[in-house]
Amino acid sequence: MSKTLSFAVMHFSVAFAVVWLMTGDWVIGGLTALVEPLDNTVGYHFHEKVWQRRSRPDASASSLPA
Repeated sequence: MSKTLSFAVMHFSVAFAVVWLMTGDWVIGGLTALVEPLDNTVGYHFHEKVWQRRSRPDASASSLPA
């Protein structure tokens, strides 16, 4: 979970900086930095869970006869 939170902080910062530099408006930068990275962070959390499940050895495959 700490990796996910670290990713979120980094993503919020990048999103804010990019939108603020593009628009010059810190309010729009702040709103974008809250909405877009939040969605991505939630998606990333579930992506990591699926990825970890996929990378585990399949227990059922080892119990099959040769």
